[in-house]
Amino acid sequence: MTGERPPALEVAGVSKVYHSLVAVDTVGFVMYQGEAFGFLGPNGAGKSTFVKMITGQVHPTAGTIRILGQPLGDLETRRRIGYLPELPTFHRWLKAQEFLAFHGRLYGLHGERLHKRCREVLTMVGLEGRERQKLGTFSKGMLQRIGLAQALINKPDLLILDELVSGLDPVGVRDMRELLLNLKSSGVSIFLNSHQLADVEVLCDRVAIINQGHILKIGAPQQLFEGQLTLEVRVDQVSTELLHHLSFISRHVRLQDGDPTTFLCQIQREEQAADIADVIHECGIRLYSLSPVRRTLEQLFLDTIDAARTLRATDDRTVVGVGTL
Repeated sequence: MTGERPPALEVAGVSKVYHSLVAVDTVGFVMYQGEAFGFLGPNGAGKSTFVKMITGQVHPTAGTIRILGQPLGDLETRRRIGYLPELPTFHRWLKAQEFLAFHGRLYGLHGERLHKRCREVLTMVGLEGRERQKLGTFSKGMLQRIGLAQALINKPDLLILDELVSGLDPVGVRDMRELLLNLKSSGVSIFLNSHQLADVEVLCDRVAIINQGHILKIGAPQQLFEGQLTLEVRVDQVSTELLHHLSFISRHVRLQDGDPTTFLCQIQREEQAADIADVIHECGIRLYSLSPVRRTLEQLFLDTIDAARTLRATDDRTVVGVGTL
């Protein structure tokens, strides 16, 4: 379905090298118009560098970026983009209305049209009635809201958000989530760089997981879960014999912290659950419960990063081994 929509963001072979540091390495994907796209990765993965490239703050070392069908840097296209950085700075002496009017004029808005749009975005982000309040008196959460209002002032076709909900309380997180869902339903394309995986899972149609400058996985969350099923198993005891036999069925068996009688077991096929139950009984252990665990984006993210680290450690050991022969 996404392939029928025109692209909002096209990235082909994009890399960024700072001296000898490769921050982003040959990244490529397409984000479609009307899509919410999550960009995930641990600290130092290359996320911030990538966001700086697609917003024109940093030039790629190699590769091409097209936004809304036009080359990166096209002036008219920039007018169709809204952007909220992770750590925005504000003119703290300005009132909320003055701050929004300043940014609106940068997009060519004037007069009653500008004033009307300022009122609209303040209402959208839950700051109605705060028009005359100085930003220097705003809480961190209120600053996050006024930052989003600024990003929406031009009615963008593409909204780029870098850690939107930092500083928001649970009510604020819920409000922002509902606002973004409404924006997406109205056709706004949303690129969300975030550590809030629960919000990404609710909002995003597709996600990309990046680590050490490389895209590890990309796709709809449920598609990325294919081939993975985790069971939570509770027994009266966990023996060495049991763990040994389970290793022939599952490559990933992990004891639950603080509970020596419960473990998580990852399987590839549902029928393997019956095999696990058989092994438990054959070991003379009582089975209390065996149930599937709801698969979350957070677990997928952690498993993907852990697998990449394990692979890199294996490769490093292999290289060292060859070098010392």
